[in-house]
Amino acid sequence: MFPHLTARENVRIALQRQRGGNFDFWRSKGVLDAYNGKALALLDDVGLTEFAETPAVEMPYGRKRALEIATTLALDPEVMLLDEPMAGMGHEDIDKVVQLIRRVSKNRTILMVEHNLKVVADLSDTITVLTRGQVLTEGGYAAVSANADVQQAYLGAGHG
Repeated sequence: MFPHLTARENVRIALQRQRGGNFDFWRSKGVLDAYNGKALALLDDVGLTEFAETPAVEMPYGRKRALEIATTLALDPEVMLLDEPMAGMGHEDIDKVVQLIRRVSKNRTILMVEHNLKVVADLSDTITVLTRGQVLTEGGYAAVSANADVQQAYLGAGHG
């Protein structure tokens, strides 16, 4: 993300990638303006319409995360990798980003590293629990959370 560019400009840069050229900075502004409609549509998809002309540096933290997702969606990926998307967020922002991830997960696979168990329970189809770089268990939330090895590894020996 480019902090001093607006949300629209950040998404527009991601959309330029589809052109395949690396020298758009030599082209006229009109070439870039052709991406404005799609950029605004992507911002609307992630709930950032009101921030379209706001520099990224001035946006609230949770909205910056939504902007990151919008720039990723501009590339129309089949798979998205999200590394702790809820880190550092307040409850209101977490709820918005959870809803956003749920919406954008349609027709694509999302691999997410997340430590917020409420988010994991709410969003995940399959959970893989790792400990010391090894797979401890895998399955749905109910099975994983009831697993004695998971409880031992994450809650300690006295848990029962």
